[in-house]
Amino acid sequence: MRTDPAETAAAILSRVGGPANVTSVAHCMTRLRLGLADPARVREEALRAVPGVLGVVVDGDAYQVVLGPGVVARITGAFEALVGGRAPADQEARTGGRAPAEGGTSTALQLAAQGAALKEAQRRRNATPLKLALRRVANIFVPLIPALIGCGILAGVNGLLINAGWLPAITPALTAVASAFMALIAVFVGHNTAKEFGGTPVLGGAIAAIVVHPGVVNVTAFGVALSPGQGGVLGALTAALLGTYIERWCRGRIPPALDVLLTPTLTILLAGLATLYGLMFVAGALSTAIGTAANWLLATTGALAGLVLGGLFLPLVMLGLHQALIPIHATLIEQQGHTVLLPLLAMAGAGQVGAAVAVYVRLRHDTSMRTTIRSALPAGLLGVGEPLIYGVSLPLGRPFLTACVGGAAGGAFVGLFAMLGDPVGATAIGPSGWALFPLLAGRGGMAASLAVYGGGLLTGYVVGFLATYAVGLTSAATGASGSGRPHGPGVRQD
Repeated sequence: MRTDPAETAAAILSRVGGPANVTSVAHCMTRLRLGLADPARVREEALRAVPGVLGVVVDGDAYQVVLGPGVVARITGAFEALVGGRAPADQEARTGGRAPAEGGTSTALQLAAQGAALKEAQRRRNATPLKLALRRVANIFVPLIPALIGCGILAGVNGLLINAGWLPAITPALTAVASAFMALIAVFVGHNTAKEFGGTPVLGGAIAAIVVHPGVVNVTAFGVALSPGQGGVLGALTAALLGTYIERWCRGRIPPALDVLLTPTLTILLAGLATLYGLMFVAGALSTAIGTAANWLLATTGALAGLVLGGLFLPLVMLGLHQALIPIHATLIEQQGHTVLLPLLAMAGAGQVGAAVAVYVRLRHDTSMRTTIRSALPAGLLGVGEPLIYGVSLPLGRPFLTACVGGAAGGAFVGLFAMLGDPVGATAIGPSGWALFPLLAGRGGMAASLAVYGGGLLTGYVVGFLATYAVGLTSAATGASGSGRPHGPGVRQD
């Protein structure tokens, strides 16, 4: 049943404390990401019960509402329209939906205080330095994913045209269109880094542009002549971060009358020199080490590496630790033209799909769960796993673990072929599942890459299905009556 985006947005807004409690609104492929002034105002159980909401992920002061691909963009637009109006917060927004009964004010306030204390304790547990750092890394790189996808697909199409000898008059133009963004990705990384850490975005971009400027060939650092692009996105990130700290230091010390002239000048000068005579060399060595390590890992321990990466990726996603891989993917794409890690990690989604199909087959009488699977499965096949994670496998418990088994099997399959000399890479990050086929690249050519990746998906589907069918559900779950009672995100069947 289709839901009206405006109605869903209004329902979500009322349950997160109203417009006055929302400090930021954004979305990714599947999640509405909200920054909240007071997380204690959220009525989480009521939020999870909103039709169309597949799950809720709490990340410090931020709430991520899982809505699914396509749907999330429409609901985000409606949500932004409601928040943009900034209507006065109603009673529910002021009290977080807890209207104290007459004569029971003291008890209500006490319960509210206890609830706020629990929320604050949860926020502190989630606000670890590691998670905060990873969240900031994601804020830098996630906005770049659409361009990476578009350019990656164009690069793949162009490669096919060149290999086939078709449209020779067009392929040079396609080469320029597909590669321009990657040639300047350092500038965008610098811009987003400064923006994320409180600096002036254009100054971050200006400093990062030094990394890719052709003139760096005339500079020698540590006895070695620099080359354009040396250090890549890692060099751009560290350079812009240094520039941001220099800018903030200057803002607090330079008189206002001179600030407009001296602050940007000193920021670019000091950060630029540090980039040329230190950061580019160090970041270049680190980038080279990442590429060498990835190639060695797959060439020598490919099957084992694939098993571990494919099996652990779903838990990494649940913990938010997968964001640490984004700079590594970006570095490999910039350095080698593709990332060999993404096809391995994509097998986790295949295991998830196989597990969901097994649940669909076993829970014949659970109409609610089967409806959820039917609506979420197309997205899962395209590599968008959150609807299946939060709507199916995680609520049931065991299917989440058996999905990891399927992902491990698919990863081992792809890793085995890497050991045999046919590694498969992806020219962009973001897509997964079937959506990754147009972005594949490999040493053995497109046909070999398609066969290896497709074989890995099939392995993940089959093993995920068999493991879930055999041990993923208890007899109590499969023998439930056809009441159609939905399994909420907090319900476990194991």
